[in-house]
Amino acid sequence: TQHELEHSGTTVRVEGTEGHRGGGGGGPQVRLPPLLKNIIPGQRLPLISSAPEWKRLQRHAEYIKSETHLRDLLKDAERCDSMFASHDGAYLDYSRQRATQETLDLLFELSERCNLRGKIDAMVRGDPINFTEERSVLHTALRAPPEEAGTIIAHDGVDAIKEVHEVLESIREFTDAVRSGELRGYTGKRLRNIVSVGIGGSYLGPEFLHEVLKTEPDGINSSLGYSLRFLANVDPVDVERTCADLDPEETLIVIVSKTFTTAETMLNARTMRQWLWDFMGNDKEVVRKHVVACASVSSTALVRDFGIDTEKYFFRFWDWVGGRYSVCSAAGAVPISLLYGFDIFENFLEGAHSIDEHFINAPFEKNIPVLMGLLGVWNMSFLGYNTRATLPYAEALLKFPAHIQQLDMESNGKSVNKDGQAIDYPVGEVDFGEPGTNGQHSFYQLLHMGQTVAADFIGFIDSQHDLCIDQEQISSHDELMANFFAQPDALANGKTADEVRAEGITGDLVAHRTFDGNRPSMSLLLPKLTAYAAGQLLAIYEHRTAVQGFIWEINSFDQWGVELGKKLAIDIRKKLITARTDPNQVPVRAANPATSRILNYYVEQSREAALLDAFLFENEDVETPRQSNPTTEITRKTHTDFFPPEGTGDLGGGAGKLS
Repeated sequence: TQHELEHSGTTVRVEGTEGHRGGGGGGPQVRLPPLLKNIIPGQRLPLISSAPEWKRLQRHAEYIKSETHLRDLLKDAERCDSMFASHDGAYLDYSRQRATQETLDLLFELSERCNLRGKIDAMVRGDPINFTEERSVLHTALRAPPEEAGTIIAHDGVDAIKEVHEVLESIREFTDAVRSGELRGYTGKRLRNIVSVGIGGSYLGPEFLHEVLKTEPDGINSSLGYSLRFLANVDPVDVERTCADLDPEETLIVIVSKTFTTAETMLNARTMRQWLWDFMGNDKEVVRKHVVACASVSSTALVRDFGIDTEKYFFRFWDWVGGRYSVCSAAGAVPISLLYGFDIFENFLEGAHSIDEHFINAPFEKNIPVLMGLLGVWNMSFLGYNTRATLPYAEALLKFPAHIQQLDMESNGKSVNKDGQAIDYPVGEVDFGEPGTNGQHSFYQLLHMGQTVAADFIGFIDSQHDLCIDQEQISSHDELMANFFAQPDALANGKTADEVRAEGITGDLVAHRTFDGNRPSMSLLLPKLTAYAAGQLLAIYEHRTAVQGFIWEINSFDQWGVELGKKLAIDIRKKLITARTDPNQVPVRAANPATSRILNYYVEQSREAALLDAFLFENEDVETPRQSNPTTEITRKTHTDFFPPEGTGDLGGGAGKLS
């Protein structure tokens, strides 16, 4: 047999020692250079699916699928009383999983074989566990308290916590100065509108938090007189919607891009810069007083070239913070603190840190993220449930499922393990969701009677704003929570044919009203949806994702699959430039006939639409509506329609504005 010494994604094997995956981390760990893998060619570790612990779970899954039903498991009081975990007000009930105590014991054995504890420790101490990019993964350092400075050194030698608090303090000072009116716009007006320009993790996480705080009492009070909008999509319609009715003189643009090269973000950033120039002229101080950057230190030159004041209006984050894990960094701190004040954002960080400590220190048997992650592996890789729903029974969490969708699917949507071997076991669920009770009237039909979808129900003991109107016996929040408690039982128990017949249903209709049940879910209950609770939720799901990746032995912290589409889009963009500027209008030749055909159809149709538009523009008496814009001007029905800028205003392009 062979023994593995494992550290940070680099492995070496030594003959003659019993074991497969290094047990619970008790064996030695060594730091090995990446090139060591190539010294002994052909040496590859077996997939985790060949481990005896994995095989035992496969056999156990056959028993669970053929011999058990949740309606019977839920009658076992001792089992139900043991299947919960709690920490700092967060309460997880996982008794409606298709699992027994034996299932959990086998999953804990698998976690020991995969050295889960060792991998968690490696992540939080700053080892470069993102081995394809040789980076640390330190989103936990973003919410660590300042007194822990010096305890975490990232792969690049940076004292992570010290750096984080330097940036947080500068964000506090800057956002306080904007909110107090000390820092003002180019024309001397107060900056009351914030537009955050970013995509992916630079947008989904901050927007989820913004939606939480919009109706949270402290958030309502602290945001009076301010507004926050997000510009993410490169679709120009998103610009139209974002800029609608905003006064540029009172607007601060926050550009969030770690590399400051993300194509969609930078096009939108240039568009917003042009919007500012159109109203206030081409003085370089317009950009210096109205545009903020959140980017990595390595992007400083690009930020400066854009015209941004890198001394006061530039807030850095680091290569060891992935985009989808960045809401606790400047990416979230700047826009959220501008709108709600830094103290509320700090409460969010404190909630996340509470779960970090629980994740790092709690035994696995009572560890909420670990339990959720292990049961996620169980459902996906052993029971075959490849879809999962996030179902928050709180309207203020309406953007949370979208954030979790990116967090989980971008992290664990992989096809090879850490050694580059094709995996032979299913990983990476399809995640989706919608707040209850809206989802009940949308897709719950499929959850109850279609394919099996593992479900997470998220609820709160107190509402942000409860109602109890006259003549009603219970409050609106109790009505909502009645559904929160009922749906998991309905999924688990189903409805038998005998129960249907007992209701007087006969004949063929019985089958149509019978529910098989046996559909797994878990319920997560928290005291109240506050900034603190939002931080707890975020950290729970971040760590669940990491646990699943650690067990599957994949890299949950890179996203190379995103890059291929970006590269192809750049190639097609070049072809579109040629098509738009070619006087001979030679048909475009793309990578394959199918793409060539649809691309040429698009080009030809848009040319015809532009010609018609130009004709109508020159003949305004023609009563045919304009269908498209004849030029690339930024068009909008916004502030300019009500308060036109003085003078010429429209500069018509971006050339030479900083000269």
